[in-house]
Amino acid sequence: MALCYVLENTFITTRMNTKIGLLLVTVGCLLLTLQSQAQERDDRATILNFKGIQYMSDDSLFYTNFRFRMQNRLGYSNVLDNEDNGKFDARIRRLRLRMDGYIYTPKISYSIQLAFTRGDQDFDDTGIANIVRDAVVFYNFSDDFYISFGQNKLPGNRQRVNSSGQLQFADRSLVNSNYTLDRDFGVSFNLSKKIGDMPINAKAAISTGEGRPALGTDDGLAYTGRVEFLPLGNFTNDGDYSEGDIEREETPKLSIGGGYSYNDRTIREGGQLGRYVKNPFTLKTSFADAIFKYQGFAYQAEYMRRDVDNPFNIVDDQFNQVDGPEDELAYAQKGWGLNQQASYLLNKGYEIATRYTYIKPHQQLRNYEDQLDVIELGLTKYMKAHRLKFQINANYTVPNGDFGNNYSKNAWGGTFQIELGI
Repeated sequence: MALCYVLENTFITTRMNTKIGLLLVTVGCLLLTLQSQAQERDDRATILNFKGIQYMSDDSLFYTNFRFRMQNRLGYSNVLDNEDNGKFDARIRRLRLRMDGYIYTPKISYSIQLAFTRGDQDFDDTGIANIVRDAVVFYNFSDDFYISFGQNKLPGNRQRVNSSGQLQFADRSLVNSNYTLDRDFGVSFNLSKKIGDMPINAKAAISTGEGRPALGTDDGLAYTGRVEFLPLGNFTNDGDYSEGDIEREETPKLSIGGGYSYNDRTIREGGQLGRYVKNPFTLKTSFADAIFKYQGFAYQAEYMRRDVDNPFNIVDDQFNQVDGPEDELAYAQKGWGLNQQASYLLNKGYEIATRYTYIKPHQQLRNYEDQLDVIELGLTKYMKAHRLKFQINANYTVPNGDFGNNYSKNAWGGTFQIELGI
């Protein structure tokens, strides 16, 4: 977005006089040094995109940007056991309100994100209807270093750090579902530098380890770090945090990332996610990922591994409000997984995509968890990039490596989803 376009929209929105306008020019230039013209980021306040419903105070010391988005979907799944008639899934998957801005100075920015659907509130695992997804303050020391304090996404695997509004399939992969980190309360440090012409991003966080619904925390914390290398330079409009090559990169772009999280004595099955358990355990999660884009073609791969000494536990009914038998067995998802997906953007905003996901549970869990292969196909029509899109997905899930249709546990399904947001 050109500076003149930013200022033009700012003048229209705020209706300032000439003196205030000159002040806004200065503020706009400062914003350009603090934040790139980017896709929506869940790990930083969006204060330059100038989208949504905006307000700036007369003295330009307060700015806020209100946005919303929703995902409406219809899905169907069927297991090939001749007994299951299939299941329909018709619902609002996500309905969110987001507010970004700054107070007093663009160096002090904030991001608030609220969720209004049950599946977005962690209710089924915790019994708490928590509408708060993000509530975080950022302090920008310079154009390449900032810290955050509050509740926000941890610097985990790429697909989790990506906003759910920037995905090319209706949902993230099973690798993410089984082994991901999630939002947590804590402090993070974010640094962007260059080695020669190669950008490098380094991120670290110290957090409670219990996720969003936690009423408090114990002395066991989570320590997470991530580093990214972009050997071919920066992506257009932060495209490394958006799936699919909507920007049609004119030159090849590549980002390689990886990291590690040590969640000490968490009291939830998945660290920041899942049911509460009686005996704390320590989760060690490692991840590596890469994304490549060039002239409409995009490819990304993600590997995740989770280790825990003793994955078995029992649900602690003192904390878990979901009805169920006492001392219900729970376990951490110990094992590893690999996800790969490729896509090509056709003319007129149509994109075809394919995804292959492999899940390998640890031997300790083989009585409870199957090895899984998942093959997916997707067709997306982008009307306004990721802000307005229509998605059709089809999937086929194969437990334990038997691809024959006569195997009763194999399953197939499909999803139609409309995403709309500002």
